[in-house]
Amino acid sequence: MHIVVTGGTGFIGRPLCASLVQEGHRVTLLTRRKNEAQRLFGSAVTAVEWNGAETGAWEQSLEEADAVINLAGAPIADARWTDARKRLLTESRVLPTRLLVAAMSRRSSKPRTLISASGIGYYGASGDPVLNESDARGQGFLADLCLAWEAEALRAAEFGVRVVMLRTGMVLEQDGGALPKMLLPFRLCAGGPILPGTQWVSWIHRCDHIGLIQWLLTAPSISGPVNAVAPEAVRMNRFCEVLGQTLHRPSWLPVPGFALHLALGELGTLMTTGQRVHPAKALSGGYVFHYPTLEPALRAIMTKA
Repeated sequence: MHIVVTGGTGFIGRPLCASLVQEGHRVTLLTRRKNEAQRLFGSAVTAVEWNGAETGAWEQSLEEADAVINLAGAPIADARWTDARKRLLTESRVLPTRLLVAAMSRRSSKPRTLISASGIGYYGASGDPVLNESDARGQGFLADLCLAWEAEALRAAEFGVRVVMLRTGMVLEQDGGALPKMLLPFRLCAGGPILPGTQWVSWIHRCDHIGLIQWLLTAPSISGPVNAVAPEAVRMNRFCEVLGQTLHRPSWLPVPGFALHLALGELGTLMTTGQRVHPAKALSGGYVFHYPTLEPALRAIMTKA
């Protein structure tokens, strides 16, 4: 296939593009960081300049595309959620998605598939109930952000494009996401759960996240929201216990929720509440997870250290 990717120099996008090329696909990367993309991928990927805000010559890349994978967006947990940061998080997702879909609508030959990133924040803080793709939106900033983000992607369905919204949980790998932030205290023998510790963690190994995207490219019967999480959600206490065991370190020093709220404000809520999310569509559609349970996933990641 010819696949157009946005956000291709990020934590998910880098290995995804490399994997797509390895599978024999032709990849065009729409990027603000053309020089970085060329350094990362060389001639294996065609890097095209775009800023996510303006129309331009990049639109021609969509004419011959079979699929578009939209991963654009500022990192959720990299800074305190001030009003300005919330605006950046929203605009860096909603506006590029709107621009991309509008450009697709103008092409004479349209991509067949749009896979657009979203998050399990859509479900809000939800406690113990098991959530699948048919469950309603929750409350809070992330739920509102995901709703607006997904609504822009869904506009592509109006002109016949199959749209998949990938509601992603905590993606695990050593070189990005939440896991590196958790590793340092454990390696200093000062690791432990974020209190209350009973909140659910819905996670996915990065290789399964990439595998799920590649599988969805060739699963034409699947559309709408798809939960990108492993089948085994775990409580925070258990997550940190397994992480400590994998690192051969104790998990004894809990992080009080109030301390997170003091340090991070509303962002701290992301760490102290959770969702118990189930990948119902992936499993019923036949996707086979490489890492369905947590301990083998963390061991595979840590053995690469």
